[in-house]
Amino acid sequence: MLSGQNQHKGKLGENAAATFLAKKGYRIISRNFFVRGGELDLVAVHDNTLIFVEVKTRSGADFGTAEEAVTPWKIKALLRAGQYFKLKHPNLPEALRLDLVTVSLNSANQVTHLEHLGNIAEA
Repeated sequence: MLSGQNQHKGKLGENAAATFLAKKGYRIISRNFFVRGGELDLVAVHDNTLIFVEVKTRSGADFGTAEEAVTPWKIKALLRAGQYFKLKHPNLPEALRLDLVTVSLNSANQVTHLEHLGNIAEA
């Protein structure tokens, strides 16, 4: 279970990621889609592709990098959640992709770095 402070930082990261992606032309269609065994932080459509976006927010390296937190097990869980989302929304694009957005915050909870890594796994 996340502490209140970690949830707050996570929301800050998700908001920053959603804003960043929207500026790149992504249409955010869902946030925090929960399914047993996983959660999709953001779901977007871009270039006729349905994109599931995992957002990892860090304010230090105490628990490793954001990329290290996305394990093969986590990727499988995200892809399963994405497949379920697609089943529930059949009118969305057929092409699927899983992206990662990493967000770094400073001690004042301001975004200091944001990186978008596209297609981190074959959906």
